[in-house]
Amino acid sequence: MSFLDKLERNFGRFCIHNLTLYIIIGQVFVVLTGMLGTVNPANFIYIPAFALAGQWWRIITFVFVTSIPSGGMFGYVFLVFGWWIFYFMGNALEAVWGSFKYNLFLIFGWALTVGLSFLAPLIPVSNVYLGYSLFLAFAYLNPEFEMLIFFVVPVKVRWLALVVWVFAVFGFIQGSLGIRLQIISAAGNVIIFFGRDIWSSAGNKTRRVGRAVRTAQAPSFRHQCTICKKTDVSNTELDFRYCSKCAGDHCYCSEHIFSHEHLTK
Repeated sequence: MSFLDKLERNFGRFCIHNLTLYIIIGQVFVVLTGMLGTVNPANFIYIPAFALAGQWWRIITFVFVTSIPSGGMFGYVFLVFGWWIFYFMGNALEAVWGSFKYNLFLIFGWALTVGLSFLAPLIPVSNVYLGYSLFLAFAYLNPEFEMLIFFVVPVKVRWLALVVWVFAVFGFIQGSLGIRLQIISAAGNVIIFFGRDIWSSAGNKTRRVGRAVRTAQAPSFRHQCTICKKTDVSNTELDFRYCSKCAGDHCYCSEHIFSHEHLTK
């Protein structure tokens, strides 16, 4: 029984089913109340220094913060589409993993983000990179799934994941310490859950490539002795002949051409 199986056996009853939906409901609430002016979304943004000063709720509420879109109606269309993508991918992961493991994935990502954020206490923390880690998890489990870019162009999700990794690398190189820490948190979450599989898959591919290279480099022979299996490549000093008295094409080396029993079938 794996460590995760033991955790699920002991704590599985505490997991939240359909957690993605509850997160989206929270984000919808923050957007709507922010638009109506009844709640200030700035009070939900997580800045580690503010949490250390007593505003501890920020370490939780930042998960529900999403930017109020600009661009009029199209902005809200893309916001709703983003929620639909999040719901679809979250439910897909929960269906494959089960609710407990999916909860752990989100909790580990959140814990890594919050924990590392205290190394840069004055920099606001976003939930964007948590979303990236969820997208990368979905892409790893469903690499052939196609998404319509701009609702028109079909692209396999594996290539979109590659783009996300490229942007993450550039963000890590050029970003501030806070951005780097959030990228490390997202990447670390993916590695925790998929590192072993990725390492094993890479090892298997390396072995397959090695075997293919060795096979391609192995010299082929033209003649092989029916008795001792020596070939004109492995034993270049021998002569090879075909016996006219044996049924079929049977080759023999110089050591067996005159001493073998003739094959009639």
